[in-house]
Formats: sequence, C-alpha cells, structure tokens
Amino acid sequence: MKILCSIITVAMLVLPAAAMARSPELMCEAGVYGESDQDIVVLEAKDWIPSPGLGYLILDGRYGSTSSLASPVKCGAGNVLLKTKSSEQVRLEKRAFERTREKIPVAGAVLMGDLIEPIGQHASAVRPLVVMVQGSETEPAIDNNRAYLLAAQGISVFTYDKRGTGQSSGFYTQNFELRADDAAAAMAHAQNMVRGRFSKAGYWGQSQGAWVAPLAATLSKVDFVAVGFGLIATPIEEDRDQMLLEAQSLGLNDHEKEQIRRLSKATATIVSSHFTSGFETLNALRTEIRDAKWAQKINGEYSGDMLRMSDSDLRRVGRAVFDNLEIIWDYDSKSVLRNMTIPLLWTIAEKDREAPTDQTVASLRDFKKQGKPFDAYVFPNTDHGMYEFIEKPDGTRTNTRVTEGYFKLIGDWILGRTVDHYGHSRSLSGKSD
Repeated sequence: MKILCSIITVAMLVLPAAAMARSPELMCEAGVYGESDQDIVVLEAKDWIPSPGLGYLILDGRYGSTSSLASPVKCGAGNVLLKTKSSEQVRLEKRAFERTREKIPVAGAVLMGDLIEPIGQHASAVRPLVVMVQGSETEPAIDNNRAYLLAAQGISVFTYDKRGTGQSSGFYTQNFELRADDAAAAMAHAQNMVRGRFSKAGYWGQSQGAWVAPLAATLSKVDFVAVGFGLIATPIEEDRDQMLLEAQSLGLNDHEKEQIRRLSKATATIVSSHFTSGFETLNALRTEIRDAKWAQKINGEYSGDMLRMSDSDLRRVGRAVFDNLEIIWDYDSKSVLRNMTIPLLWTIAEKDREAPTDQTVASLRDFKKQGKPFDAYVFPNTDHGMYEFIEKPDGTRTNTRVTEGYFKLIGDWILGRTVDHYGHSRSLSGKSD
C-alpha cells in the first residue's frame, strides 16, 4: 500500500472520447439506488464527467460514467435501469438515508464525522454499526461511495475525515497509534449516537487502515474488524517486499536480489533512526551498485528514491522528505492481531504490487491454525484497492473494475450471512482453498 497515497474511494475509469457520446436522457440524480435484497448503484458527480452524466459504482464492482455508451446504468426520474451481467434490465428506486453530522474532539484536533443510517421498508431498526478507517489518502472520507454501498446493504456506517483532511482540523499524520486513538474516539462517539439502535459494532479498515483498525479495536468495545488489501508486516518489510517483487518482474538474479535486501537493511537503519545514522552504509552500497541498471528502476516505498538521492542531499533533506508523517517504521501489527479475540475478516488482492501478500497470507494461515476466529479470502488477478486490471507488455496496469464479490463479502460477513462463493475468491479457511 502506498504510504503516501492509497485510494479507498473508487477512481473512475477514464474512457475514450468516442465512448462518452451517449445521447442525452433524463437528468441523472446523485444518490443510492436499490434495496439490500437487490443490486445497488451509487451515483455521484465527478469533475471530469460532463452534465448530465454522473459516476456510477455498482455493488458487483463495476464503475464508470453514465455518459458512456457502454454504461449499464440508464437514468430515470427517481430510479435507474441497470443492465445485469445476464443483460437483463432491472429497475432500482432511489433510496433514502438519515444522515447526522457531528464533531468529535480528539487530542490536538476536532474530527468531522458523518453517520449514515438506512431508512425505508427494508431497513431494520437495529443493525450493525461500522466505523470506516481510511488508508493513507488525504481525500475526505465523508460522502465516499464505498460507505454508501455498505449502508445500502443494511448497515449503519460512520465515516470521519482524518485529522488534517477534509473538514477535520489538526495536522495530517500517518502515526498508526494516534490514528487508532482517533478511530476509537470516532467509534465511541458513533456508538453513543446510535445507542439502542445497533446490534454489534466494528471497524472496516482498508489499505493503511489495516494497521490502524485492529489497534483501534484493542482500545474500543467492539465485536469485529474487517480489513481490505492490508498488510501483516512492518512498513520496512513492505518496502523490502515491494522491491523484491519488482526484482522478480525485472528478471534480476540472486546476487542482485541480495543487493536489494542489503539496500533495504541500509535504508531501514536510516529511517528507524529518524535520519540520524546509517548514511555511511547506504553510501557505500550506492557506490557499489552505481552502474547496475536495476538501481535506476527499483522503487519500493522509499528505498529507490533514497538510493538515487546523493548522500549530501539525503542528509540535508531526507527527514523532511521521507520522515515527516510520524510513521512507525517497525510497527508490529502481528502482535496486535495475536492479542485479538474478536472475529476478523481479511480480504487480499493476490496480485497486489503495493502490499505484497506472501507474508500476510502466511501469518493468517498461522492464526487460523491457532484457532483464531479469523476469516480470510484471496481474490485472484486483483491489485491494490481490489481492482481487476489489464496489464500491458511493459508491466503497466490499467484498472478496469473492483473485483466482483468484494463489496458483497464485506456486507454479508458483517451481517453474519456469508455464502459459499464471492466472485472468484478462495477462502483460506480450508473450505475452498
């Protein structure tokens, strides 16, 4: 997961101009369409989509623009017509939600939070409560389309803008412990708002939220944690594993991979010391591999950039560039999970380049053997954010959709009604793995 930028709101696929020429229809209305026992569509305005078009996100993971000729969503007056996978058209009525926005005082900041509660004939008065925990992105969490997909399945959802983002005050940080304190405060506030109206409560953390949500659960009275495309590893290990995955794609030999491991150790010493020591070792390695072609191509989270920066520049501005967000570089997420006793759902993007999965899968298998109430699902051919993709010969990827089954699995698991199959995923429980 990108430490400095990961995405949990769906970035709409930019379509060719020819595909944007759909004939005008009724004015699209932003909102949520469909009940919890139906398909669900979220429509929202996007800067790059001309009126009357809107961006759409469907429960099955498809997304795009209603202005596109290929759009499966046709706007009506207070409804949409959705073309299903079997090419049938279903009519979905616009949904209503009760929204309550309140401020949450925390250490050194005030968070803005937003509670979304389903209403209508299919909405239960008592339902699960979920507090969403963002990744590392700086975009606001309030009004994010994934929250509405979850709420439309019959769940009360509380989102809040992280400190230093959106409508929340304070300074932006990636300190997992401080972020967990904020999440726990948001949970306590949300539970008080829905007192008497929730059956159980828990967190849904995605990307960097996988480090934050389980820790927040140890500070809260909660019943579950759901995680999407996160890591059971330290940020240092993430950086190393990303580089080794890149090395595999570059076809590097064992000697070159060992140099990359040495690079990881050298940069780890520097970041762990908060840029007070370790420069000499990295500079010696920099001299050793200066002519290696891979040295200009390897990235990781931060090691590639540190390698290509001169020793003098790294000493002068390294901390300001790489260590200005209070990241806990050796954060031990495995110990947090080891102490958890509540149910946990972990969803994995098997081809994740930002959060390599081998170490996480191995840890989850170990926890299952220990009898932990942990469920884990692996979605094949899926990258960070649970996106399916098209990969070009040069290795670049273009996202095409959120993988089928991801959003439904999250909702069903929280509601306690999981089925055998979710898209092409496989479970690590032994049932279908």
